[in-house]
Amino acid sequence: CRMKDDNFYMLAKTMFGLEEILAEELRKLGAQNVKPMNRAVSFKGDKGFMYKANLNLRTALRILKPISHFQAHDEKELYKKLCEIDWTEIFDLDSTFATHATTHSEVFTHSKYASLVMKDAIADTFRKKFDKRPNVNPEMPDISINLHIAKHTCTVSLDSSGDSLHKRGYKLNAVTAPMNEVLAAGLILLSDWNRIADFHDPMCGSGTLLIEAALIAYNIPANIFREHFGFEGWKDFDKELWDTIKEVSLEKETHYYGKITGADNFQKAVRISRENIENSLMYDNIKVTKSDFFDTEVAQGTFVVFNPP
Repeated sequence: CRMKDDNFYMLAKTMFGLEEILAEELRKLGAQNVKPMNRAVSFKGDKGFMYKANLNLRTALRILKPISHFQAHDEKELYKKLCEIDWTEIFDLDSTFATHATTHSEVFTHSKYASLVMKDAIADTFRKKFDKRPNVNPEMPDISINLHIAKHTCTVSLDSSGDSLHKRGYKLNAVTAPMNEVLAAGLILLSDWNRIADFHDPMCGSGTLLIEAALIAYNIPANIFREHFGFEGWKDFDKELWDTIKEVSLEKETHYYGKITGADNFQKAVRISRENIENSLMYDNIKVTKSDFFDTEVAQGTFVVFNPP
């Protein structure tokens, strides 16, 4: 007898230029059928792997689980096809939901409008069955649904991440124009830092590069400080499996013998980065001082990464 295949296709979204880095991360994590695309990587895995990917991936912005593909040539057809999905199987009447759309199409030119059509289709499906509809919650929905339209091809996906994964959960404060955490991690992974040499950021701002470097050096899951992921609101959420995955991922922590240091010319930036470092439980592992970039001296062999103004 053949074993049941519980694997399904998923899509990890990322920033332009980080596709190969994300693909490599996915392979290392154990994903199957990894295929880099434009600003995204498609792959296969099971439910546990979806949890693991959300927790561990450093360069993914969100992880989508496609549930339906179809062709639509106008708004009427889009609405009709969206109504054919049994939304009542996917979530309950007392769950809240939110819809998002991205469109690359001459017919569906407004993503906000496409998102509205989907919201109506979902509400009407519930109304037909229960005479009631679930509430929309754009801020913290139980279920976040994504519609992607390219020309006439529509893909409906459940967003397993919820909030964008660059919101790691360790950053309380930021200086002006802070660096996105996914971009910071991507730059460090793109560089040839061997995770043995000392690491220094002479213009550390909010401390993003420093914290991401420390999480990489110690092999700590990127999103361990997040309080919520989208999949936690799903009907089939398996809390026991999720707890196990968190435990197993944390056990993979490694030792790093180098020094991670940062500096900034502004006292406020130094203060903010220290607060964020403390939130990431890295206070003993990262040292930040106030100093002018042009007076900076670093030891031979130190790896320097920074984001200049």
